[in-house]
Amino acid sequence: MCSHQSSTHAADSPAPHVVAAHPEQGWNLLCDGAIVFDDTGELLPDGRIVAPHRVPVERLTIAA
Repeated sequence: MCSHQSSTHAADSPAPHVVAAHPEQGWNLLCDGAIVFDDTGELLPDGRIVAPHRVPVERLTIAA
């Protein structure tokens, strides 16, 4: 574990970095112990959950 408090850090503090990447499974472990999922959801070391930050389908851009 590093000295970062959580993945929801202040703008002036350094961002936690990935210590274990598992793109084939859709998640990464950060140095602060948080697990970040490809859908942008998070599971924090203290058990709290950060819901995914999904964009509504209407706002997605489709390539032609």
